Order: sequence, then C-alpha cells, then structure tokens
Amino acid sequence: MSAVPPIPERPRDEGRLATMWQLKAVHAGRAFGVLAAIFLLAFGAAVVLLALDQQRVIDATGRLQEQTVPEIIRFQRLARNLEQLRQEGERIFAVSSHASRQQSMFVVTLIASHPSILEHSGAAQLARETEQFLGDVVRQASSDDRRLATRYDEWQRLAARLGLQVDDISVQGINLATNDLNVATSAMKLARQKLMMALLLVGAFLLVFMVLVRRHLVYPLQRINDALSTLSADRPAPVFPQSTMLEIQAVEDSLREHHALLIQNEETRQALEKLANKDGLTGLTNRRHFMQSAEVELQRAQRYRRPVTVAMADLDFFKRLNDTYGHAAGDAVLCAFADLVRDTLRQSDLVCRYGGEEFAFLFPEIGPAETKILAERLRTRCAEMAVPLPDGRSVQATVSIGLADASECPIEIALKHADEALYEAKNLGRNRVMVAGPAGREREIDPETRNARLF
Repeated sequence: MSAVPPIPERPRDEGRLATMWQLKAVHAGRAFGVLAAIFLLAFGAAVVLLALDQQRVIDATGRLQEQTVPEIIRFQRLARNLEQLRQEGERIFAVSSHASRQQSMFVVTLIASHPSILEHSGAAQLARETEQFLGDVVRQASSDDRRLATRYDEWQRLAARLGLQVDDISVQGINLATNDLNVATSAMKLARQKLMMALLLVGAFLLVFMVLVRRHLVYPLQRINDALSTLSADRPAPVFPQSTMLEIQAVEDSLREHHALLIQNEETRQALEKLANKDGLTGLTNRRHFMQSAEVELQRAQRYRRPVTVAMADLDFFKRLNDTYGHAAGDAVLCAFADLVRDTLRQSDLVCRYGGEEFAFLFPEIGPAETKILAERLRTRCAEMAVPLPDGRSVQATVSIGLADASECPIEIALKHADEALYEAKNLGRNRVMVAGPAGREREIDPETRNARLF
C-alpha cells in the first residue's frame, strides 16, 4: 500500500517536465528567430554601408591604375633617362680614350631623342643643351684632351640642372597619386570603422547564440564528446548512463558499434600491414617499407655522425635464366638468394626486394670498406650455391653488387650512387662488388682485417 501513492505522481511529474522542456524549446526557437532577424537587418545595413565605401576605394584605385600609374611610370622613365644622360656626360669627362667618348656621345644622342624626353618640353630643352655641350666637348677633346678640364666647370653646372630636373620630375610623379590615395585612404578609414561596428554586432550575436547552444545542446553532448576523445581499439567500450533523449541514445549506440568496428579494423590492419610490408615471393621487406625504414635509420646515423652504407644487388643473366629454365626456376633462384641473404647478413642490416631480380640493402654502423667484405662474402656464397629446380635439375647464379657511402646524403642519392656502382660492376664482367666514388677506386680491402660485427 505504501508504494501506491508515488505511482500516479510519476507520470504527472514527467508530463510537467516535458511541458517545461517544450516551452523552453519553443522559447529557444523564438529567441533564435528574433535574434536572427535583428542580426540580419543590422548586418545587412552594415554590409550596404561597407559596399558603398568599397566602391569609393575601387573608383580611386581604378583611376590610380588606369590614369595615374601610367603617368608615374612615364615620369619615372623620363627621370631615369635624364639621370642616364648625366651619367654618360660624367663618363665623357672620366674616360681617356676618344673611342669611349664617341660611344658615350652616341648614347647621349639616343637618349636626347627618346620619346619620353621629347614629350616633356623642359626636359627636351635641357637634353638638347646637354647634347650640344657634350658634342662640342668631344670635338674639342679629339684634338686636345686638355680642353676637357677647362669645360668641366660648365659641365658641373649643367649636370646640377639635370639633377634638379630629375628631382622635379620625380616629385611630379609622386604628387600625381596624392589625390587618389587620399580619397582611398579616407574611404578605407571609414570602412574600417564600419567594419568594427559590424564585427561587434557579429560578436554580440555569436555570444548570445553560443549561450543558447551551450544551454540546450552542448551539455547533453558532453558525455558523447568525452567518449569520442578517448575512443580507441585498445580501450574498453564506452559506458553511458541512461539518456532520456532518443537522439542521444542513437548516438551512444552508434559509438558502441563503432568501437566494435575499431577493434575489428585494428586486427585487420595489423594483418594487412604484415602482408603489405613483405614481398610475396621472397618474404623479404618490400621496397616501400624498406625506404621508410632506411630513411629513419639514415637520419639517425647522420644525426649521430655514424657510418652507414647502402648497396644495390642484381642477379646476373636473370632474364637468360628465365628464358632457359622457365619462370618457376627464376622464382626458385630469387627465394634461394633471399634465404642466403637472411643467413649471411647481420640482424641489424636492412634488405628488400627492390624490383624483379634487384635487391637493396642498408648496412648501419659500417662504412663502405667494411661493407665490401660482407658483400664479397654474400657474392661468394651466391656463386657457390646450387639451386635445385622442381624437375630435378639445379642452376647456379651470380650476383653483382654496388656499394655507396650514405653518411652524408639522402637515401635516394645514396641508392643512385650504389646503382651506378652496380652498373659499373655489370660492365666490368659481373659477379663482382664495386664501391661508388673514390672509396671504390682508392681503398683495397685486406681480407685479413675483418671486423667482428660483420658476422
């Protein structure tokens, strides 16, 4: 009997809470609508005012680009020509040979007749005076070089006039843009003030909007956000308290399903990664994984200034072997060579099937000289190896190896050098080891000096 009274009160309370929530939701919707309407009206007015100021700036910059800038360029060209005219005049007084004076006088004549000078009356008059004066000086100097000194004071006064003319023309060019720039500047200042007002309006709208969103949306989703931030395949499935919102329940159920998929995908990824990093025939590392691992090892060696060597190896006459015995025999030789590599090299060495019958190696902590000993050992064992074929026959194969120092260059460059050494070994008759660069030509390896870390 004591449990009976609460039973009818519970749905009444739930109905009251649902009604309150509906009222709040309606109130929030109206608030969003009113706020959006006010914001659109105010922001629209601000945009119109900004558009008017922008048009003023566009008009001013249009005039500046279409009218003023070409004028400024014309004045700059004129000033540059006058300055060059003055420099050529100085050169006439500075040089000692008549041929050089004639050459400078030719340039003076060209400049004085330039269209940019002829279009400006003051500059044209001054250029003609300069041309006439310098022409007289050159003619006088052709018979007596001492006449130059007597005319140099006159030239100084004429050069000063040229300099003043250059300054005046430069100032005129600068003044052309003043009005347009002032108009654009005032419009930009006014636009900046209106933009600040628009930003304040946007800020106020965003503030009210964020308060409403946080109250009605953020709090219910915070649990889901926390679960998403820690969702991982190596963590247990997220546990949520019972939610009264169907939408939240649906999202929570989706998170649980997603966690199960993460675990399944992680298991699949690990399996695929093992397959993706291996060559399907030889079981060696494939080229992509080798380049990634070699890059990391090379950076470590270069950072700590440790020796490191790379190598490229290629089975000799492999195409002939395929053509003679069939591709199955070629596959058997590749697998046998891969087993020989695993048995011969150190555990710290990196090796991959680079492509076809070509293999790439990285030898950390040893230089080319020590690596050549190890490569010779691999080459010798390969030459002595008899590979049994499915039909009962056996074949032998040799290998050519190119080595290169990788302690001071990127992995791609080092492999290129090793590949060049490999081709050199091929050209010299195959079944040999060559070292790229001076190390391969100048250093002979004593078979007695074998480092213990090679074995």
